[in-house]
Amino acid sequence: ADVDIVEASNGAAALDRLRDETFDVVVTDIEMPTLGGFELLSAIRRDARWRHLPVLMVTAEARKEDIVRAAQEGAAGYIVKPFTKATLEEKVQKIMQKLAAQ
Repeated sequence: ADVDIVEASNGAAALDRLRDETFDVVVTDIEMPTLGGFELLSAIRRDARWRHLPVLMVTAEARKEDIVRAAQEGAAGYIVKPFTKATLEEKVQKIMQKLAAQ
């Protein structure tokens, strides 16, 4: 399957992209300038258009409180840097399979 990837430099830019285009999944770093990953996640969850959009959180720190918070706030998954392309593909594939099953 063809995959189109669109980058945004921070959470605020990501929200702008979400308003302009349709996406199947969002992969976001937790640590970002302007609007962090958790702020982006909560903005996505508050908006009816994106409420069910899967969000995969990425972080350099495997902090237990971040993992718990990501789950509580509705993240579809969590991945710790550094990670391989294969790991990312596997995570995204699992998210897409769950979506297809709904």
